[in-house]
Amino acid sequence: MSYGKRPLWQWILLYAVVAVIVYGAIYYFFVAGQGGYGRAPSSYYPGYQNRSGAPESVRQLQKTGEEYTVTYTDAGFSPATIAITHGAKVVFKNAASDSMRVSSNPHPIHTGYPTTGGCIGSTFDSCRVIWPGESWPFTFDKVGTWGYHNHLNPSEEGTVVVR
Repeated sequence: MSYGKRPLWQWILLYAVVAVIVYGAIYYFFVAGQGGYGRAPSSYYPGYQNRSGAPESVRQLQKTGEEYTVTYTDAGFSPATIAITHGAKVVFKNAASDSMRVSSNPHPIHTGYPTTGGCIGSTFDSCRVIWPGESWPFTFDKVGTWGYHNHLNPSEEGTVVVR
């Protein structure tokens, strides 16, 4: 079998080197700058508490019609837990210095919200990166307690309680 002027082992080595370079480029541009891929979600840690050291309580937000706002900052989602009414819309705003992707728990399959049809599991998934300054709205049409996380940094989590 002839592979040009090079022996077969050189072609195999060449393809292996190219594969490593491509993998490294993908990792560098899409994973390394996002942070958190090496960390497990906080639900894996028994007794987890938020950064302030105390469990976060449910906060009723000021309503603007039936729209609520959750802001993502460098410290995580604020408020981390909100209570809303059935059918209300929550706008997830990115005020952090890095991107986010809002997804329902559990990570990475996103099947915690009962309606399906999203890019991976449930419809409660932005299915794209939300860059700083952008926002993503979601209307909660199911009553229950719904956990979510930043898919790019799964340790950053929040909860929406729909009544």
